[in-house]
Amino acid sequence: MTAEEIDWDSLRATALEAMEKAYVPYSKFPVGVAAIVDDGRVISGCNVENASYGLTLCAECTLVSGLMMSGGGKLVAFTCVDGHGNALMPCGRCRQLLFEHSAEGMLLETVSGIKTIDEVIPDAFGPRTLVEYRESTIAEQ
Repeated sequence: MTAEEIDWDSLRATALEAMEKAYVPYSKFPVGVAAIVDDGRVISGCNVENASYGLTLCAECTLVSGLMMSGGGKLVAFTCVDGHGNALMPCGRCRQLLFEHSAEGMLLETVSGIKTIDEVIPDAFGPRTLVEYRESTIAEQ
């Protein structure tokens, strides 16, 4: 899927709807996300805070939980917005989480334009790395 084939406005609108459901009594910083799955589904998520800040769930966490609960698949396009509807770059932890569940070349709408998952988390370690390692180990035997 190319960046031109994605209806980014619609995806952002879905992220804005999700952001309205955010539970942010402490930071007052709502975040909403939306993604397209490789089977065409659109999923979304929002951040859910906790008084013990380290236990707060980023919006990407709820998105991936929704992905798994709705049948799994791979993410092909993703956007993240703040409470004003502005594009927001996922934190490093969430980039890793997105990478884990991304199709190769997944596109992200970022503060500096459309980028691939590999551009926002270069040389990432993830499931493809483990598959490559297993295959090379088998070939050596």
